[in-house]
Amino acid sequence: MARARELFPGGVNSPVRAFRGVGGEPVVAARGEGARIWDVDGREYIDFVLSWGPLVLGHAPPIVLDALASAMQNGTSFGMPTEVEVQLGELIRQRMPHLEMMRFVSSGTEATMSAVRLARAFTGRDAILKFDGCYHGHADSFLVHAGSGVATLGLPDSPGVPAELAALTLTAPFNDLDAAAGLMRDSKRGVAAIIVEPVVGNSGFIPPDPGFLQGLRALADNSGALLIFDEVMTGFRIAPGGAKERFGVTADLTTLGKVIGGGLPVAVYGGRRDIMERVAPSGPVYQAGTLSGNPLAMAAGIATLTALTPALHARIEKRTTVLVEGLQKIAAGLGVPLSAGCAGSMWGFFFSTKPVRNFTDAKASDVGLFRRFFHAALDRGVYLAPSAFEACFMSAAHGDAEVASALEKMGAALEQAIA
Repeated sequence: MARARELFPGGVNSPVRAFRGVGGEPVVAARGEGARIWDVDGREYIDFVLSWGPLVLGHAPPIVLDALASAMQNGTSFGMPTEVEVQLGELIRQRMPHLEMMRFVSSGTEATMSAVRLARAFTGRDAILKFDGCYHGHADSFLVHAGSGVATLGLPDSPGVPAELAALTLTAPFNDLDAAAGLMRDSKRGVAAIIVEPVVGNSGFIPPDPGFLQGLRALADNSGALLIFDEVMTGFRIAPGGAKERFGVTADLTTLGKVIGGGLPVAVYGGRRDIMERVAPSGPVYQAGTLSGNPLAMAAGIATLTALTPALHARIEKRTTVLVEGLQKIAAGLGVPLSAGCAGSMWGFFFSTKPVRNFTDAKASDVGLFRRFFHAALDRGVYLAPSAFEACFMSAAHGDAEVASALEKMGAALEQAIA
């Protein structure tokens, strides 16, 4: 890390990795296998971060490694159409038929910024509505009251974003339909899109209230705005078919990432055909990328989605529920207030006396206790997200033994944290 700090701001290439939210020195990874990672000092951890979500099959699954080895024999990049792009696109559309057309990109930020540009062009409007603590990448329009590393570092807004552009981003509390409706009504320039994480993962795990997503769908329909679901984190995590399957609400545009790359950098934005046909070269909305549809990322994604059957998803979800219920039982036995939940293979918790419904509630949780618990768990070999404002994940490689071991270690860690 000393060498890294000479090269990279804070010694890292993404801010939350620097452990600023929990203190101490970051773990430097050396390798991963299944549900575990090993650091450069040889210490072993049960991993619940899983590269922030992509590794739904666990670290280094043979099916993905075999697919990559095979794909590499044909070349690593072409900047030309390939058959594997079509194959992965078809797999995604089978699970999410509402993605009638799509465009592959290389990061979640690319996907969300491209979706918003498209929504602005399609509606002829400028403003967007997002929700406090939700993180949609680091494009200028999204760095207003954002979550993830922005929340972890306590930066309400980012320098470098022009005030004129920030003014086009309206923000409301998550789960507050009345506030969202008021902003939509009062917007002088009209709202092009409502963008939301269907289940918030970037200010901790926060599920939507019953009817909230349905209410956003109605708000969009009544105002002429588009509804964008940012499923970079929730896609193929909260249900095999994502938010539409779990909540019965269809977005006009959807962004995906993480799982669809199986550990390699890839994302996608897509949705209604009439909207997506506005993207160049079919239409005038320009977006391009040399590495978009990279064949290695496509091969990893095909292998991951092929292996992630509904039956396997259900097994992972069951173990996730066991883990969360076990953690709740431990906290209750120790008299520690805990708000915890899960959706599919995505889970999280807050040390809070009441359910957490929005970012304000999340910030009111006991962050100091989280820091102590995080380090006590880390010392015992459990790697959790190094921030009170991030969700955690499970994988197919986390079996009953890993869940039982993790609960035992986290129980001892919580006892130490409150001592």
